Amino acid sequence: MYTRNDMPDLEDRLRTHDLGFLRIVADLWGLDLDAPDARSFLPKLTRALLHQGLVQEVVESLPDEARQAMDILVLRSGLMPWSRFIRSFGGLRDVGPGKRDREKPYLEPISSTEILWYRGLIGRDFLRREGELQECAYIPDDLMELLPPVLPTGPQPPGRPASPGETSFVILTSDRVLDHTSTLLAALRLEDPGRSPGLKSWQPPFDVVYALLASMKLITSSEQPVAEDARPFLEMSRAESLAWLVRGWRESTLFNELRLVPGLVCEGAWSNEPQKARSRVLAHLSELPEDTWWHLESFVKAIYEREPDFQRPAGDYETWLIRDAETGESLLGEKHWEQVDGALVRYLITGPMHWLGLIDLAAPSEGAPICAFRFSSWSSTLLMGQPIEDASVEDQPLEAFSDGTITASNFTPRIARYQVSRFCLWVDESEDKYTYRLTPTSLSAAADQGLKMIHLETLLNKYGQAPPPSLSSALNNWEQKGTQARIRPCTILQVETPKILQALRSSPAGRFVGDPLGPTAAIINPEAVKKVSAALMRLGYLSEFELINDVMELNHNSEL
Repeated sequence: MYTRNDMPDLEDRLRTHDLGFLRIVADLWGLDLDAPDARSFLPKLTRALLHQGLVQEVVESLPDEARQAMDILVLRSGLMPWSRFIRSFGGLRDVGPGKRDREKPYLEPISSTEILWYRGLIGRDFLRREGELQECAYIPDDLMELLPPVLPTGPQPPGRPASPGETSFVILTSDRVLDHTSTLLAALRLEDPGRSPGLKSWQPPFDVVYALLASMKLITSSEQPVAEDARPFLEMSRAESLAWLVRGWRESTLFNELRLVPGLVCEGAWSNEPQKARSRVLAHLSELPEDTWWHLESFVKAIYEREPDFQRPAGDYETWLIRDAETGESLLGEKHWEQVDGALVRYLITGPMHWLGLIDLAAPSEGAPICAFRFSSWSSTLLMGQPIEDASVEDQPLEAFSDGTITASNFTPRIARYQVSRFCLWVDESEDKYTYRLTPTSLSAAADQGLKMIHLETLLNKYGQAPPPSLSSALNNWEQKGTQARIRPCTILQVETPKILQALRSSPAGRFVGDPLGPTAAIINPEAVKKVSAALMRLGYLSEFELINDVMELNHNSEL
């Protein structure tokens, strides 16, 4: 919750303004005051303003919209994020003293915000909120004490606050979606969308990440990254990237949450308008108090009571072919609102809005169904389309090891991980670490794309440290001479004497006997084990099979 501890008073609110602004405040309050400068004018003005009868008179004379803004601020303990306040009640023109005195914007204000600002009824400052500083609109502390309490009137927020027991287990939002977008773009560049070893544990899931990138037109119809757009996205800071995704999601007509809701199967050629449905849900969410846990099911029920056709402007419940994925049951008709439209509301809140950094979630206990949500500390900034200030910084290096392993943190620049992965076999992925390995096969694939070892070494030097000398030597040798050593499973024939091996090579089965491993052993074709065994039998020798560490060995046993 917001706190009014150490809130500025009226004198603090007005202290930074010039004499011209203070005279404007006095005139708008109907006060006749005089002083030669702002320093001597300020105490006279604050004493005159802090008169309960005058305060109530000025507030009651406000235009309806400005009075509503004031009442809402009072109901919120006189404190509200500045971005949300101006989003709700209009902006404040940035004018200097000279322009202000020439154009007199206070005589023709463009918003409720300007009406309240030039009367000194609200201030704008960075105030502490849950231990962090945030720019807020506020009512000065001593002025707040003179305002009569405001009783809630008119429509109430949809639903109800969550109880403490419903919020025992909290799931904070994150920007993890950025890591998955980078991984998927890299996998698509390698023409293997399912390449990531951690794919099954992704949150958001693969299909959501794919749909998000496709809706932003970062993926072509042939499932390739759009290089000229993907690279700038990967080079943005995490704060900028997240803000870009949120802006794109809000405006997208292609990202269709309804077709991503788990448990629903959408069929047929009908179409919906996801952006309009998304906007309506966001409009209802905007009525909720910030920093308050809200009960999910009561919110869904309230939307049904207020605006059941939020995603169906024509009230069409009979042509959208949707089935229950588990039972196959048709969900046509308004009677299935809860399973379709209600499910979409839940999904928007617990899915995309949570994954994009806008919503925190809560449950009664770990593993229990989500039953509460609240706006995250990032939500106001992101919904304004601006980068958050406390995003993580991608400053961790790539690390290359002498065994050919390369690791990257989730705070390694995403563009570095995207590029280095093109040279490597993808070994592992965890929440905070990606592991790759250089192999002849992966290097050959990179060479087929026109990549050279100098590109890899430049990449490692730029985003990490110079690779170990042994690794550099191995890469240079491979580039010049190709693979110089091979490790592979094989089937081995061992015999008791050289005479037996010589006899086998001279038989028709000799074509199945490969490289010698000494006078009494050789590699044989694994698919010809039975034929070699039969040939040995014809030569008068029994044989037996042994499986040692998954490698087949064929042993001569005794001579008949």
